[in-house]
Amino acid sequence: MFKNMTLNDYSIEEGIRLRRMSSAGIRARQTELMKAHLLHASKSAFYQRLFREADFSPDSFSSLELIENIPFTERGQLSEYEADFYAVPNSEFVDLVQTSGTDGRPLTIGYTQADLQRLAYNEAMAYSGAGFMPGETCLITVTLDSLFIAGMAYYLGALMMNMRAVRSGPGRIDRQLELIRTLSPSVIVGVPSFLAKVADYAIEKGMDDFAEPVQGILAIGEPVRRPDMGLNALGNALSTGWNARVISTYAATELETAFCECVKGRGGHVHPELCIAEVVDDFGRILSDGELGELVVTPLGVEGMPLVRYKTGDMTRMYSGQCECGWNTPRIGPIEGRKSQRLKYRGTTVYPQTILRVLHDKLGIDMAYIEVTSAYDLSDSIKVVVGEPQEISAHRAKEIENAIQSIMRVKPQVILRSKEEVENKITGHGGRKPKQFFDLRGRA
Repeated sequence: MFKNMTLNDYSIEEGIRLRRMSSAGIRARQTELMKAHLLHASKSAFYQRLFREADFSPDSFSSLELIENIPFTERGQLSEYEADFYAVPNSEFVDLVQTSGTDGRPLTIGYTQADLQRLAYNEAMAYSGAGFMPGETCLITVTLDSLFIAGMAYYLGALMMNMRAVRSGPGRIDRQLELIRTLSPSVIVGVPSFLAKVADYAIEKGMDDFAEPVQGILAIGEPVRRPDMGLNALGNALSTGWNARVISTYAATELETAFCECVKGRGGHVHPELCIAEVVDDFGRILSDGELGELVVTPLGVEGMPLVRYKTGDMTRMYSGQCECGWNTPRIGPIEGRKSQRLKYRGTTVYPQTILRVLHDKLGIDMAYIEVTSAYDLSDSIKVVVGEPQEISAHRAKEIENAIQSIMRVKPQVILRSKEEVENKITGHGGRKPKQFFDLRGRA
């Protein structure tokens, strides 16, 4: 479907018109795209087997309501049968990337030329929806190397938008500030915790006007919003430090698709020509708007490694109906946790991300991690390790426990350690991202 397309075959103007169509019109278009996607996916060995075992024929797909007849794809299957997902010869892959390996070994994902063009369009629509225009300058503080796709995606999207792309990459705070001073970017793409450090550094150095040209921060890789769509502590730190709008995004390397907020900041828009998103319960039933469940994504039109009803493991809520921006596309809310990290604590379901969010928002604590072990009463044992200055009173642990309990109605054990010890723990595991959850359940 997307084979041999050029960048000019993707029109931002057409994309905006599609998003302003009626919901019925959008669904009719998605039905056509979904059928074409299923037919292409069935070229891969994996989906040939899966569809045969489920007695499902892509030719029979005639309505989005039939999507529940299609089996899910699990991350474990992608990990085990990686090469079986290829729907094109290996020679057609022009770029290879890897996932961060958060829940296991990194996955290698192949992109064809058409997949990269599709990716550029995805991010161009993200920039457009977030209110940025051709001719603006975009500072990309995300790596374009190390088999990481995010920097490449936002770079290609900026080119498609006819923006000026500044590929600074991560690190070198003084260098970032010099580029801002000399090149005046109106939008910065980066990891929120790093950009917060840049702002703190500039303020400490008395550089009061350092953020003057910056109008928006496009935040990737870390949550900046609460479930009610308000900014969390990290999001507020970005908004205040940079005096700029904060735009939240969600993506996963294997999806080859990202969700980005619009100018109204009311959830990440589903790009209707690029994906179909669902939120399901533990039994695979599609949930209604506002109900918490697992995000399932079918990234439409992927050529190299197409996925169908891929269970992301991320917990969120879906919101339909017209957005305040005028688009009629569904939106996903902030990610509230990982399904694999869901904990049972004294009869209550708890997500590590929720505990960390309470620490950030209520107490201003950024340096913390969570360890979980199995208990004997079918409950999990939760230990919250917080980095605090060593002169802090021992009563501080009780204060933190009480603060968590006041919000979540659970009271996990809190242990204080030095900030250096905690920082080494969350950054010293060798992964691409900081690690703040350590699942030790089932280990001797």
